[in-house]
Amino acid sequence: MHKLVTAVLVVLTVLYPLGVYLAMGRVAPQWLAVLLVMLAVLRAVATRQRFWWAVASGAAVLALAAWWQGDALAVKLYPVLVNAVLLVVFAVSLRHPPSAVERLARLSEPDLPPSGVRYTRKVTVVWCIFFVANGAAAAYTAAFSSDAAWALYNGLIAYVLMGCLMGSEWLVRQWVKRRDAVA
Repeated sequence: MHKLVTAVLVVLTVLYPLGVYLAMGRVAPQWLAVLLVMLAVLRAVATRQRFWWAVASGAAVLALAAWWQGDALAVKLYPVLVNAVLLVVFAVSLRHPPSAVERLARLSEPDLPPSGVRYTRKVTVVWCIFFVANGAAAAYTAAFSSDAAWALYNGLIAYVLMGCLMGSEWLVRQWVKRRDAVA
């Protein structure tokens, strides 16, 4: 049951931009903000991860801004918030090892060699750059683009870019592993 709830919450989070786009003009931004906070809190409770509690706190701030301003900008800034929190998590892990990517790598390869540690550190830096660029694009679309362009970028293009980065990293990792095995 816990896995099902988590899966549903992941799908709702991924579909958030589409939901906001479809609800704009039909639902007041303040109520969208309340739903956003509820979704983030439910993810935090379901996963028991500090990351989602940070996102939920940020979502609460955005919700307050939506109530204060009465417009959808604060609701559309949610992807910026998620990128900012991810950037902080990954950047802090560079300062206080193990890096975020090393922690993930050790889930499947507990005895990661020193070359793997160096590699995962570099990948963590790449993800930090991605979060800066993606967060900037999300902020730009929220502030200066149409609602449709915002939904397209944050609900599709950003995920495609993320998938391309993951796929590219996997290919590079396979190449590095083969190279290190020969050496």
